[in-house]
Formats: sequence, C-alpha cells, structure tokens
Amino acid sequence: MNTGPDAVRPTSHMRMEIAEQPAALRATIDALLPRAAETAALARDTRQVLFIARGTSDNAAVYGSYLIQAHAGRLATLASVSIATTYRSRVDLSGVLAVALSQSGQTEEIIETITWARDCGARTLVITNGAGSPLTEAADLAFVTQAGAERAVPATKTFTTQLAALAVLAIGLGADLDPGQLREVPSAIEEMVVGTAAEPSDLDPIVTELAGVQGVVVSGRGLAYSAALELALKLKEACYLHAMGISYADLLHGPIAVVDAQTPAIVVAANSGPTLDGTVDLARRVTGAGARAYAIGGGSRLASASNRALPGPELPEWLAPIGLIVPGQLLTEALSRRLGLDPDSPRGLSKVTQTA
Repeated sequence: MNTGPDAVRPTSHMRMEIAEQPAALRATIDALLPRAAETAALARDTRQVLFIARGTSDNAAVYGSYLIQAHAGRLATLASVSIATTYRSRVDLSGVLAVALSQSGQTEEIIETITWARDCGARTLVITNGAGSPLTEAADLAFVTQAGAERAVPATKTFTTQLAALAVLAIGLGADLDPGQLREVPSAIEEMVVGTAAEPSDLDPIVTELAGVQGVVVSGRGLAYSAALELALKLKEACYLHAMGISYADLLHGPIAVVDAQTPAIVVAANSGPTLDGTVDLARRVTGAGARAYAIGGGSRLASASNRALPGPELPEWLAPIGLIVPGQLLTEALSRRLGLDPDSPRGLSKVTQTA
C-alpha cells in the first residue's frame, strides 16, 4: 500500500520494518517450509495443540488456533500461562503438541511454561526470531523465523513471520493447504507496502479522522480475528488509543453500544470466506447507527458498506491475515506520527517484557 511520501522516504524504524516484511517472509518461508515434515514426525502421536504466548505472539497464536482447527482437524487452544507459572498446577498433557511463541525467545514465563508442558507429557515446538535463544533450547523442535533485527518496539515483521511459521505448522499437521500459495504471500505484501495497490490518498483521511478520537473498536471474525486483535494492540501501544479488539460475534452481544459518533469501528476481513457476509453486515450496522466504519480488506463489498476503506491482500482466506495486518501497521505508524508521538519507542514499553 502506497502511503504518499513516506512510502519513498520512511521516517521511523517501524515504517522501515513494515517495508522489510516481504524479504523477511521470503526468507522465513524458504527456511521453514522444507521442515514441515519434522512437525509431522514430532506430532505423530498427538491429537491436540496448545499455544503458549503473550502479547503480539498471543495474537499470532489466535491465527494458529483457527487455522489448525479449520484446516488440520485438530483441537487447538490457548494456554493460561499462569496455571504453570503462578498456580504451578500439574496437568496431563499427554497427546498434546505444545507450541510456544516468543519473538525474542527470552521471555522467562514462556520458557518456564514450555518446560512445564514438556514435564507434563507434551511434545514441544517453539517459534521465535531469537536464534540460539533460551527458548530454542527448551523444546523438541525450534522454528526460527528470519525477520532480522527489529528496532521499533511495536512488532511488525516479527508478527507476520510468526504467522508464516504457523502456516507451515498447519501444513505439517496435515492441513490440506497449498504450499505454493504460501510462497506467493511475500509478493502480495510487497504490492501493499511499495507497489500501487492503493492511491496515496487512501490512508490520510482515515489518519486525520482517527486523530480526533479517544477510542476505537477493531473487529473481525475467524481467521481475520487475529489481525483485528493485533491492530487494536498496535493502536494502544503506539497511539495510546483506547482500542478494543473483539470478534464481531462478541461485539453484537452488547459491547456494540460503545460504537457511536465519537468511537468508530475498524472492520477487518479477507476478500472471501465464510465470515465476510457478517463483517459487511456489521459495517452497515455501524454506519446505520451514525458511527464511522473503516474497512481493511473485504473487497468491494466491505468497502461499499463502510465510510472509508484500505484494500487488503489478494490472498486466500487462510493466508489473508498475514496481509490484513499490513494496512493496520501503516495506519498505526502514520497516526502515531500525526499525534506527535514516536512510534518506535512507546512510553512504558520495551522489546522484551518479563512478567512477575
């Protein structure tokens, strides 16, 4: 997605790292796709997947959970890390493949929890950008993403390469998915960050309007839910907005009352798939209530139901979240600077978070 002058002359490490994602994804897919068979061997006697993660990695795990359940026919759940680290409970994890995600590979509670899972009988796999990190030493198998150094605190390329690693994991677990489509993802992302998939004017009006609000709801469902959660987190981290990431099914059960003229909604969807109809209906409900709806992805149908739209990637639904987050990253970086903030160094945050 071309965003005007910044597409040519990045003004932050975050913006530069957004532009580095095609190369990072190519390197990661080239490194990990040939290892799908290792996953199959490790998981041979397992029947369930347990994801262990925090923060951005937790949002990536949501994608992995939907992908594996929808396409690999296995139950996949997110772990409650405190069961291992605070309650120190013993749980029977025989028949479980425990998958820990940590960009740095240094987060102590994630290392402690994957070790706990192994001691409780699970097979263990980790996904990290930290080659040689303590996390890689704690598991049966390590998938090391190839994002390179990430200087901005808000994760961009480490998130999308985690999603690519999870796509390889799903293929290794027997999902009937085309690896060739996965290899097309970097080119689709490249078109969004340096190509001509959008006019330069697409981003600026949304940035201008969001600069005047205190809160926003970010909603998606199914596979796109992970991108909605991650965008909400980015808006909190870099723009200090009260951003609620929520499934549109949950939103309709009551919290939609917070969407009004002062609290717009960003709705996220792949260009096709079973959740698109509901997302279009949500956008219509938002605008019908007098609030603003901004679309990311969803093709012409979602764009026509919304006040403004940013195009999503030309990717099948199972891979769309890798691209859907990219317009959100660009939006976050541009809004942060419009607000006079530093998107690279949000207050109170560091690259590695340790939880007591």
